[in-house]
Amino acid sequence: MPRVCHYTGKKTRFGRSIARRGKAKYLGGVGVKTTGISHRKFKPNIQTVRAVVNGKVMRVKASTKAIRMGLVVKPMKRIRPTIAEVPAAT
Repeated sequence: MPRVCHYTGKKTRFGRSIARRGKAKYLGGVGVKTTGISHRKFKPNIQTVRAVVNGKVMRVKASTKAIRMGLVVKPMKRIRPTIAEVPAAT
């Protein structure tokens, strides 16, 4: 499955990391020079959660931001009956 949020559509974005050396001119140096550019990825924090989608309980991938914002509706907890509540078979 792709790393995409079911609710917000967040997915992996690509960017660059620029390495520089030198001292800035306004600090008295001769300027900052670029020594390398490497490609990098920005990955969203995607979690697999059980959620109610169209009235059905499904496992979906949701970003933590969607979970915190309340977009994910979690299913109700199932309560197990205790021995005292179970009717006795006679």
